[in-house]
Amino acid sequence: MTLELTNFTHILTPLLAHINSPEDLKNLTLDQLLGLAKELRDFIINIIATKEGHLGASLGVIELTIALHYVFDTPKDKLIWDVGHQAYGHKILTGRKDIFNTNRQLGGISGFPKITESPYDAFGTGHSSTSISAILGMALAAQLQKDFTTQHIAVIGDASIASGMAFEALNHLGETNTNTLVILNDNAIGIDPSVGALKKYLTNVKKGTAKDENIFECLNLTYSGPLDGHNLPELINELNRLKEIEGPKLLHVITTKGKGLKSAEEDQVTYHAPGKFNAQTGERLSHNQENLPPKYQDVFGKTIIELAEQNDKIVGITPAMPTGSSLKYMMAAMPERAFDVGIAEQHAVTLAAGMALDGLVPFCNVYSTFLQRAYDQVIHDVALQNIPVIFCLDRAGLVGEDGPTHHGVYDISYLRCIPNLIVFAPMDEVALRNIMFTAQKGLTHPIAIRYPRGRGETMDWQQPFKTIPIGKGRELKKGTHTAVLSFGAIGHAVTKAIAHCNNPEHVGHYDMQFAKPLDTKLLDTIFVNYKQIVTIEDGSLIGGFGSAVLEYANKQGISIQIKPFGVPDIIIPHGSIKELHDICGISWEHLKKYLDQTN
Repeated sequence: MTLELTNFTHILTPLLAHINSPEDLKNLTLDQLLGLAKELRDFIINIIATKEGHLGASLGVIELTIALHYVFDTPKDKLIWDVGHQAYGHKILTGRKDIFNTNRQLGGISGFPKITESPYDAFGTGHSSTSISAILGMALAAQLQKDFTTQHIAVIGDASIASGMAFEALNHLGETNTNTLVILNDNAIGIDPSVGALKKYLTNVKKGTAKDENIFECLNLTYSGPLDGHNLPELINELNRLKEIEGPKLLHVITTKGKGLKSAEEDQVTYHAPGKFNAQTGERLSHNQENLPPKYQDVFGKTIIELAEQNDKIVGITPAMPTGSSLKYMMAAMPERAFDVGIAEQHAVTLAAGMALDGLVPFCNVYSTFLQRAYDQVIHDVALQNIPVIFCLDRAGLVGEDGPTHHGVYDISYLRCIPNLIVFAPMDEVALRNIMFTAQKGLTHPIAIRYPRGRGETMDWQQPFKTIPIGKGRELKKGTHTAVLSFGAIGHAVTKAIAHCNNPEHVGHYDMQFAKPLDTKLLDTIFVNYKQIVTIEDGSLIGGFGSAVLEYANKQGISIQIKPFGVPDIIIPHGSIKELHDICGISWEHLKKYLDQTN
C-alpha cells in the first residue's frame, strides 16, 4: 500500500520519549514519523555536542533508519549497518535511548554495533565492507534451515562498497536467490571524500549520464534508485515494495552526510567526529592548541614532505585515511606523489610492493588495526620477496573510545613472526622523524614503524635528521637492580614511574626501539648487570616484545627474572586511554607500584 503525506503540522508532543523499540514506530502516523526524524536528529546533536563521538554519518541516515525499522520486523529481520558510524539513530530507536549518553565511555554502550549489546545489532561493524558477506551468510543459513520469510538487509556506504571484500560478496550474492537487500547509502564520502572509478560511476548514475548498463544489474541484482534518502514517504513505499520481491536486490539512496546541522553538511570531514561543539550553532568549541606537542600523525605528515622534497623517489599511500594519517599534507603539496586508494588495504600494500620494485620509496600509511586486513599481502607480496616497503602504522596500541575494533594491540605479535620484516617503535617524535629518514635512504628489508594515536611529548621535534642504526636500542638511565625495557611511546610512562619510585637509583631504563631485530648485544649487557628485568609495551603480551626478550633469554640459558607488562589476553573495551592503561596494568602508577615492591 502506498503511503501519502498529509498536510504536515508541527508535532508539539515529544515523540522520541515514547519510542523504546521499533514496535513503537509502527503505531505512528507518517506525519508523526517526520516529526520523530527531527527529534532524533536533535537528540543526537545535543548528546554528541557534549559527549563527543561520530556525528555526520548518523545524521545522514535518520530517515533511512526510521524507514527500515518501520517497514521491517527487526530483530527477527536481520539488519546490518556498514560501517557502524551510521548506527547512532538505530541504537536510540532500539532501546538504548536512555543510556545513549554513555556512548563510547568506559562501561557504556559501544560507538559501533555490537552483537553482545543488543539483539538488534545483527553483526559487529567497526571495520568497513563486511556487511554484505555477513548478511549473505545469514540469508544462506536461513534458506538452508527452510526459513523463507526472514528479511536480510545490509546498509553500506559508497566508500565501503568500493572495497574488495564488498565486491567479492556482491559477486557471490548475485548468483544466489537469497532474500537479501543491499542498501547503498551514497553520500560521496566516507571519513574523507570517496575516491575511484566507482565513485565517478555513481556520480554519473545520479546525473543520469551513466552508461546504459547498470553495474549492479550486471551482477544479477534487482536495482532500484537512485532515491532521495531524506524523503521518508518514498523510502517507506520503496522498502515495502522491495520486501515483496524475491531474490537479491540493491536500493541506491542519495543522502547528505551531516544532514540537519549546517556546519556538518558544509564541512563533512571535520564533522565526521568533531569533538565538542555548540549544539545550536554547530560551532566547535575551541581548545588552546598553543604550546602543545604535535600529534604523531602530523609529525609523519610533515616529515614525509620534508623528505620527499629531498628524495624524488618517495611516494605516499593511504587506504582512505588521508586526514587521519595526515597524508593530506602531501596530497595537497605533491598530489601526483600521494595516493588515496580508498578502503582497500590489501591493494595498498601490494601497490606499494610494485612501486618499490620499480625504484620508488613507498611510505604505506595504514592504521594498525586496518593492516590486519592485509596480512597475507604483507607476508606474500612484501616480506617473502623482501621488498623494502616502509609501513607507517598509525594508531598503534590502545586507541581509547573507538574501542576493541580499533585498538592496534596485535601488530607487534603478528608482524614479529614474519621473516625479513623490521619492527620499530619510536619513543618520541624525533625518533619517528629519524627512522623515516633512515628508511628512505635505503634498507635491505621492509620495515614497520608503529606509533600511537594522539600527541607526543616533545616540543622541539623538528630537529636535524640523524640515522638510526637498525637493531640498536638506547640506554636512557643506568640502574643497579632492575632494568625496564620499553618499546615505543610507553617509555614515557616508564620515565615517570621511575621518577616517582622510592629508590629510583635502583632502576635502569632502556628504550629498545626494535622488537625485531632485537639488540642482543645490549640485552647481553643487561643480563649481566641487573638482577631483574621488566619489559613494557602497549601491545599484546602473547607474542609481543616481552615475548621476544623471553625467547632470547631462554635461548641464551639466562635464568634472570623477567616480568612482562602489556595488554592481557582479553578483549579490551572502549574508554579513555588512561582508563584502558589501568585495566591493562601498564599505567605509570602500576609500574611504579611493582618497582617499589621489588626494589
